[in-house]
Amino acid sequence: MRSIKSWLVALGVAASAFAAMALLPAAAQTQDKVVRIGFQKYGKLVLLKSKGTLEGKLKPLGYKVEWKEFPAGPQMLEALNVGAIDFGNTGEAPPIFAQAAGAQLVYVAQEPPAPAGEAILVAKDSPIKTVADLKGKKVALNKGSNVHYLLVKALEKAGVKYSEIETVFLAPADARAAFERGSVHAWVIWDPFQAAAEAATGARTLADGQGLVANHQFYLGRRAFVEANTKALDVVLAELSEVDDWAKRDIKAVSEQLSPLVGLPVPVLEVALKRQSYGIKPIDGAVIKAQQNIADTFFELGLLPKKITISDAVRAGS
Repeated sequence: MRSIKSWLVALGVAASAFAAMALLPAAAQTQDKVVRIGFQKYGKLVLLKSKGTLEGKLKPLGYKVEWKEFPAGPQMLEALNVGAIDFGNTGEAPPIFAQAAGAQLVYVAQEPPAPAGEAILVAKDSPIKTVADLKGKKVALNKGSNVHYLLVKALEKAGVKYSEIETVFLAPADARAAFERGSVHAWVIWDPFQAAAEAATGARTLADGQGLVANHQFYLGRRAFVEANTKALDVVLAELSEVDDWAKRDIKAVSEQLSPLVGLPVPVLEVALKRQSYGIKPIDGAVIKAQQNIADTFFELGLLPKKITISDAVRAGS
């Protein structure tokens, strides 16, 4: 039988352990405040990552930053949907498909239109001369990406039904390989992949977004994160605006910094950056309406499982 003294010692140890455990959640909460940012191999977020200033600005608020790279917007928003990231940016179509799939995302900011920053490409010696010539042909693209809408609108203008082409859904790297092999007749792609293909293969542009689509870029957050981390999110957007200003002022310097990060030559990146837009802005009524038009178009084509309302996914006060 244990003595009273041994019971008291045990009780004291248990009490100390309990007190230590009671303190753990608060300490863990302070240490575990993290902003997880998804980025693609191009754009303002990869510049922000390379600049390294965000970490210092968020540290006084008790946050760390984790960066996760994705090949394209749809894959990024899949990660956001399952809670693997908190913030990222994509073109117009990915958040529409993600919202239709039930993702709890929120639009928080936008970049102005950059219609020349995406295009339908064909090989330099291809007999295809116009978008109308794509009827019955194989066209590669990343499913649910911004270029998906470009293809829809270009075909519509040319009088070709979406069902009259054969879509081949491939991520950019695989699409580039298929394009160079000639196993697809055309490739719908965005910068810098677009500029790289033009430089390396002499690819011709059948149509870019000019006169067809706006090609906005959007900054999006996981709803729970956006609602609970307003100050941190505002710091991220402020730092993005600074990077955006720098990129606009000195495209050559930005190209030189990006080149080793993305594995593309400086001249290629200069071409792509000149086709990009600058000036990160709040979400406004005109942009919401434009996104709604895209969503309605995809639904009518049977590409979305249900109708969605874009305004349901806009950050309050953005």
